[in-house]
Amino acid sequence: MRDRLLFLDFDGVLHPNFCDPEDFFCLIPTILDSITAAPPDLKVVISSSWRFHHEYEGLKNFFPEQLQARLIGATGPAIAGRHARYREINAFLDKLPRRVEWRALDDAKFEFPDHCPELILCDGRNGILKREHEILVEWLRSNRP
Repeated sequence: MRDRLLFLDFDGVLHPNFCDPEDFFCLIPTILDSITAAPPDLKVVISSSWRFHHEYEGLKNFFPEQLQARLIGATGPAIAGRHARYREINAFLDKLPRRVEWRALDDAKFEFPDHCPELILCDGRNGILKREHEILVEWLRSNRP
């Protein structure tokens, strides 16, 4: 069994971009059951720019306990330039002792190379919706090497 990581953006994924603060994280219920029902090898890494403004422990508190149990960290320092989020994720992956399968829930297509197979692209105006959730669930249920 190979470990799996889900890199999670906040704005445009867990809530629509430019929503009212009281609506922050309003879409967590959309993914909560799928993530908590996934095999224990699935872990979650925060890749959101919120990591620059909040300590990791504070970020964890935005999530229900069931999801907190899957969190293992956040990507590191910002990397400037083309495909920055993708490069930040790869910098995180490079520090791991072994290769993992991964996906990123994100709304910033420009942060990833064209046709990046690991990107589950959300429409930032809405956040994660049924289509993106179905892609996530399909990946979680897929046969693994």
